[in-house]
Amino acid sequence: MKMEQMNIFDYIRKPYKIPGHIRLIELFGGIGAQAKALENLHADFEHWRLVEFDAAAVRSYNAIHGTNFETSDITKIHADDLQIVNTYIHTYIMCYSFPCQSLSVAGKMHGMKRGSGTRSGLLWEVERILKECKELPQILLMENVIQVHSEQNMPDFQEWISFLESLGYSNYWQDMNAQDYGMPQHRKRTIMISILGEYNFKFPKPVPLKTDALEFLETETDDRYYLSGERAEQLLVMAEKKSIIDRQTDRQTDRQMLLDGYIENPKPIQVANCITTRQRGCQTRQAAENIVCKRIPRTSD
Repeated sequence: MKMEQMNIFDYIRKPYKIPGHIRLIELFGGIGAQAKALENLHADFEHWRLVEFDAAAVRSYNAIHGTNFETSDITKIHADDLQIVNTYIHTYIMCYSFPCQSLSVAGKMHGMKRGSGTRSGLLWEVERILKECKELPQILLMENVIQVHSEQNMPDFQEWISFLESLGYSNYWQDMNAQDYGMPQHRKRTIMISILGEYNFKFPKPVPLKTDALEFLETETDDRYYLSGERAEQLLVMAEKKSIIDRQTDRQTDRQMLLDGYIENPKPIQVANCITTRQRGCQTRQAAENIVCKRIPRTSD
């Protein structure tokens, strides 16, 4: 039997256990994916604060979670607005999945450097807020694209971790893929858990995938979801031109990820590709009907 590798933190740090009621703070909260995860876990929590600039996302959040939050700009938010109080009674989890557009290979990769003015540079607004806190949240949760620790961005990522360490947080990060945790989609993301105090943390081990993408698809799709006419033809021409450029310039990993999304040579897939801004799908019903999503027999691996 293969023994699990131990590390020094297994000996000098004890595991953290949330003692009771959770107050959830979501910065860059979107429609509340982290809140939905807590709901699915039947956790004892309340939607404490949401900071989200996108009005449509906030409306969706309220509709999904039965809340009544308003839009807000993180550059204008201060620690007092979050009302982190009585931390000896409540456990505050603060999520801060800051924008990835300036990090992702699908964007322009302008980075997240302090003072850069990029969307990903909004990370440092979180630093400002934490510095203002009279009582710190006990748990911080970050999710972002894996480019957050690329060679270009690693100095800034390490600067961020060092800042959290200066506040007393123990930080653990790992790249994780949704397909390793029950979801038939290639979606790699970096997850970082920061716990206030000297605590140990272990990420969950992967589990066998027991479903495939087909099980999430409708058997019939209404025509209104397909483009038609002149615009569809334009997109098809644009896609063909773009594919030539992609084949000449894309990295091998990018080609592998996007291959089954091409309209030129589609193939049946079991695990869906991660949707990106460069992803191309079926612009017409005719094209769609040529792509039959077939169930592929599951192999032992």
